[in-house]
Amino acid sequence: MLHEKDKIRAELLDDIYASSDLSLTMPKYKFPEEEHLPRDVYQVVHDELMLDGNSRQNLATFCSTWVDPEIHQLMDECVDKNMIDKDEYPQTAELENRCVHMLADLWNSPDAANTLGCSTTGSSEAAMLGGMAMKWRWREKMKAQGKTVDKPNMICGPVQICWHKFAKYWDVELREIPMEKDRLIMSPEEVIKRCDENTIGVVPTLGVTFTCDYEPVKEVCEALDKLQEETGLDIPVHVDGASGGFIAPFCDPDLEWDFRIKRVKSINTSGHKFGLSPLGVGWVIWRDREDLPDDLIFWVNYLGGNMPSFALNFSRPGGQIVAQYYNFLRLGKEGYRKIHQACYDTAAYIADEIEKLGVFDIVYNGRGGIPAVSWSLKEGSSPGFNCYDLSDKLRSRGWQVPAYSMPAHREDLVLMRILVRHGVSRDLGSLLIEDMKRCLDYFEKNPVTNSLGAEYGGYSHNSAK
Repeated sequence: MLHEKDKIRAELLDDIYASSDLSLTMPKYKFPEEEHLPRDVYQVVHDELMLDGNSRQNLATFCSTWVDPEIHQLMDECVDKNMIDKDEYPQTAELENRCVHMLADLWNSPDAANTLGCSTTGSSEAAMLGGMAMKWRWREKMKAQGKTVDKPNMICGPVQICWHKFAKYWDVELREIPMEKDRLIMSPEEVIKRCDENTIGVVPTLGVTFTCDYEPVKEVCEALDKLQEETGLDIPVHVDGASGGFIAPFCDPDLEWDFRIKRVKSINTSGHKFGLSPLGVGWVIWRDREDLPDDLIFWVNYLGGNMPSFALNFSRPGGQIVAQYYNFLRLGKEGYRKIHQACYDTAAYIADEIEKLGVFDIVYNGRGGIPAVSWSLKEGSSPGFNCYDLSDKLRSRGWQVPAYSMPAHREDLVLMRILVRHGVSRDLGSLLIEDMKRCLDYFEKNPVTNSLGAEYGGYSHNSAK
C-alpha cells in the first residue's frame, strides 16, 4: 500500500483541542479499544490534574512539596532503576547503604559503621518494620523462658494511623495512652501503668501528628530503667521520628532522644517529610546488629546475586534514595539547620499573628516540637463559625488547613493546624494570615447557621503518612 504525506499533513497542524481524540470523551472506567496520540492523552491527563489542589498551599501535609531543580533531574535519570535489584544497580545500593550509616551516625549509634538499617517507601513501612523486630525479639525472649506468646501488647501515646495498622495486622494489643485535660501526649507515669511482661515495646513519637509536640523520650526511658530495677522487666523503646528525626539533630542537638539512650533500640523517620526528599522514601535504623532478628531477613538470589531483604514492599524506584543522598551532601548539618530554623521562625511568626486575631487559643506555637502551629477557638466564644467552617472557607483561596477533633478522652477539643515546611516562606505565611482575616470579616457579616462537622470531607489523619 502506498502512503502519501498529503493525506496526514492536515492532521499534523490541527489544534490539539480540535483533534479527533479531544473532540470526544475518552473512556474513564473501561479499557479503550484503540490507541491515541501521546500529546492528546497527555493533555487530557494534564487537564484533569488541574483540579487537584496546589501542593504548596497544602498546609495539612507533613510531606515535602518543594525540591531543588537538580533533584528533578536526578529523579528523571533514575526513573527506570529498581532499587531492590542491587546486582543490576550496585551504585544505587551503595548510596542507600551510605544513607543508612550517615543516619546511624547522625542519631549517635555506638557503632554507626556496622549497624543495620534500610530504606522504605515511607515512615509507615519503616515503623512497621521496627514494630516487627520488637515483636520477634519479645517472642524469642518469652519462648526461651517457656512462656506463652499469644498476648503481645505495645504502649504508645496518641499515634498516627500506621501504628493502629501495625497492631491490627500483626495481632498486637495497642495500649494507646488517651489524652486527659491538658496532657495531650504520653507521660512516663502513664507508660509505666500499662507495662507488663507481654509488652513488646514502648513507642514515643518525636513530633505527634495531632499537636506536633515531641514526646519525652529520655524521661520515658528513665522510668523504664527504674521499672527494670524494681521488677526485672526489660522493655525496649522504638522512637517514631517520622518528622522529628530529621529536625532535632540539627536544631536541638543537645536533646537526648536517640541512640545516646541505651534503651532506644530502633528509630524510624520519613525522608520525604523534613528529610526534604521527594515522596516515597523512609528509613529505619537499629542501634546494634543484634537488635534486628536474623529470622526477619530474606535472602533473594533470582535477581542475579544473593541479596538480603527486609521490607513489606519489593520493587521500588531508586530515585528517592538517590535524592536523599543528594540532600545529605548538598545541605549537610548546616543546610538542614538553616532550612528548619527558618521554618521555626515562620511558625512562630504565624502563631503570633493568629493569636492577634483575638478569637483563637494557640495550642502549639512551634516551640518544643516540629515547625508547626495548632490552635482552637477560644473556649466559650461564639464567633459565628467553627473550625470546620473556617477550614472550608480557606479552601476557596486554595489553602488546605485541616480541622480535626482530638483522639479518645478529648474529642471535645477541635484544632486547626498548619505544618511549616521547606518552601513555606514568611511572605506565604503573611498571605495566609490576610486570607484568615478576610474569612473572619466574612463570618462576622454572614454568621453560619448550619455549621459543618468533622464529616464534611476535609482532612483525615488516616492519610498523613
